[in-house]
Amino acid sequence: QVQLVESGGGLVQAGGSLRLSCAASGTIFGINDMGWYRQAPGKQRELVAIITRGGTTNLADSVKGRYTISRDKAKPTVYLQMNSLKAEDTAVYYCYARYVSTAYWGRGTQVTVSS
Repeated sequence: QVQLVESGGGLVQAGGSLRLSCAASGTIFGINDMGWYRQAPGKQRELVAIITRGGTTNLADSVKGRYTISRDKAKPTVYLQMNSLKAEDTAVYYCYARYVSTAYWGRGTQVTVSS
């Protein structure tokens, strides 16, 4: 079992920045990919950013150039630095981790961008 706890969400004005953190605990030795998804009201959950155990990253086109994902394998913790935030970035952001072939999710943290 893997537990994921997110932190760092909140309310920010358009153009501002936030940094999300997600700490994993439990059976962490087999964690492969970690990352972030988001879900806006009335929309499906979508991929924001993923980072592999080897450090390869994949970001959604809508956030490229504005968001950066990074990972501390020793902890392990994944971070999402969000800059130049837009109103359309408003959503609940969920941390994700893949342990072997099983996906684990955090409870989510709200990010609200006011325009």
